Amino acid sequence: MKTFCLVGLMLCHFKSLAQESNRADADYFYKKTFFYDQRGVNVIELAVGTSNINGDLPSPIFEIASRIGYKHFMFPHLNIGFTYNKFNIAFEDVYNEGFMSFDLNLEYVASPYQSFSPFLFAGGGYNASNYFVQTATKFQGGGGVEIIVATGFGLKIMADYNYVMSDELDGVVFGASDDAYWRVLFGANFYFGGQNKKERILKGVPTIINSNPIIKEN
Repeated sequence: MKTFCLVGLMLCHFKSLAQESNRADADYFYKKTFFYDQRGVNVIELAVGTSNINGDLPSPIFEIASRIGYKHFMFPHLNIGFTYNKFNIAFEDVYNEGFMSFDLNLEYVASPYQSFSPFLFAGGGYNASNYFVQTATKFQGGGGVEIIVATGFGLKIMADYNYVMSDELDGVVFGASDDAYWRVLFGANFYFGGQNKKERILKGVPTIINSNPIIKEN
């Protein structure tokens, strides 16, 4: 009798271990597919905000800034993106000029398998005043946070610092350093694509998980 009880206890223990293993496997694949369910490999980016210059004139003021861009994820943690930015540079009562920039960035997403994630980016670009009267190359870097509020749709707030390889951005050449400016933007990401990669991941799901799915609790 004791032997049967012992065997029963061992069977229950192994069954419990198997269930825990299945749950761990299900959690693993849920994590991997979350990126493709809630985000995606392609992103259309829209944002509006403000810009402010660190230049040679006194009393810089905040002006309007906007952005539209496209990003492609090479991996869930890393994407490459191109943006077109329209913004103004202004000093109180003396200067207000429209500019645009064309930026190429690498972006690192810290938590791609979660709804909330910080991100960092850096790259280079091309800065130009309206009608390309004044042009210069530049380098930029920044970061922000994003939250997924619906499938394929995220809201974010971000800031970037732009160092221009020219001292003429504000119309005045003065001092030893080139001009630079900040942008602070609030925007949205629209995700799409990636179902093929999701299907390849799901091919690795053990049969027992497919036949006995574990429902993820909210």
